[in-house]
Amino acid sequence: MKKAILAVVLVLVLILTIATVRTMRLTSRQMQVEPVTNIQIDTTIVADHLADTLRFRTVSYPDPSKTEYSEFDALHQYLKQTFPSVYSTLEYQTVGDYSLLFTWRGQKTELKPVLLMGHIDVVPADAKNWTHPPFSGAIADGYIWGRGALDDKSTVTGLLEAVEILTKQGFRPQRTVYFAFGHDEEIAGDKGAVQVATLLKTQGIQLEFVLDEGLAITEGIVPGAPKPVALIGIAEKGFLTLELSVESVGGHSSAPPPHTTIGILSQAITKLESHQLPSSISGAAGEMLEALGPEMSWTNKMVMANLWLFRPVLLSQLQKTPPGNSLVRTTTAVTMIQGGVKENVLPASAKATANFRIKPGETVESVTEHVRRTIDNPEVKITNPHGLATNPTPVSSTESEAFRMLHKTVRQIFPETLVAPGLVTGGTDSRHYSNISKDTYRFAPFRIAKEDLVRFHGINERISVEDYGKMVEFYVQLLRNCAVNRQP
Repeated sequence: MKKAILAVVLVLVLILTIATVRTMRLTSRQMQVEPVTNIQIDTTIVADHLADTLRFRTVSYPDPSKTEYSEFDALHQYLKQTFPSVYSTLEYQTVGDYSLLFTWRGQKTELKPVLLMGHIDVVPADAKNWTHPPFSGAIADGYIWGRGALDDKSTVTGLLEAVEILTKQGFRPQRTVYFAFGHDEEIAGDKGAVQVATLLKTQGIQLEFVLDEGLAITEGIVPGAPKPVALIGIAEKGFLTLELSVESVGGHSSAPPPHTTIGILSQAITKLESHQLPSSISGAAGEMLEALGPEMSWTNKMVMANLWLFRPVLLSQLQKTPPGNSLVRTTTAVTMIQGGVKENVLPASAKATANFRIKPGETVESVTEHVRRTIDNPEVKITNPHGLATNPTPVSSTESEAFRMLHKTVRQIFPETLVAPGLVTGGTDSRHYSNISKDTYRFAPFRIAKEDLVRFHGINERISVEDYGKMVEFYVQLLRNCAVNRQP
């Protein structure tokens, strides 16, 4: 008995020793650079410009008859008047009638060009409960208020402000830089980004990298991170919507079958929610944890350094929160349900809609098969009635010069911020460029806290004047860094 206890103690000591040594060997992956302090931004002027753009009701609707295209034309004219050096120095054209494509020719034609992106359209906004009306472009309490302040006119005007500053200084990039601003990103980008990507492809253009919106500088959102974290999206999840439907002959509720169509459908839904797709710490999720692990407290650092030992515990913790759960698996969300017409009539049909955000490594086909296998009931018909499905994007490299340049730029402008790769759970226009780009990254350089997450597509969308000024600084420095005579 004593020998057995001694053996257990020795094993535990060995495990603890190995874990401790591995933790001690875990070193920081944060790039050490000197902060950049020589970029002067007049925050009052740039804030006014962004506020002006928020007053244009460039709302995109799936039904084109509802879209006020005159607002897009008016915004185009405003941009031309506000950024004269951009329009006189760069080549520009409209694509798909309302999207904008600018070309800033580089001095070194042998260098692959880069593409910086944003979109000028926004989602609808009901003025109810807003502190300032959604299309007022109000500047109050240190913030710029309005639909598009975060998603995504700040990116568009921030880039244009940076180019305006640099062109007035006589700056010319070594490599060609494209700027693409779509007009229908909020409704899939079929007439904007798709056509721009097609145009570039027909010209034989291969991009070194693409930078679009997606993730941001998070404050208090990443568990265990002692500082703000700039998450640079290296992939985005796929999208799948399936309809589950059950049909019967109906009848009077006084003589019901064991399960009505609603009951059968409810069983199917319960199975789906009870048997989620598998979770894993891999891909973008794994790379994010590897980047942040060395910066955490000793306990958390030990966990990150020894996933061989603590992986089940960490997975369990991540799955307890919606953001953590969405990071480690393909998510299942039943979003709509219909059935029944009267309290004493058996429902002849019932249907529900389930939405899946597909993690890299899985596909539309594999998720659909999981749904069929899990429900395992021929009475439940499974269809994709609207054809809404996209596979996850390829995962971009974190070892590339492009990622290192983004990392460097973040650290130069936001020196107290940690940098890590991340996974975008929504969709962006950048996915349309995957066949002409070596790598695609998704990051907008503004700060968001937990309470700000509901502002995206929600009430009281806003960005602070200070943060917007830092965005412009970031884009100025990014363009400077892009100018070096190497890849990229």
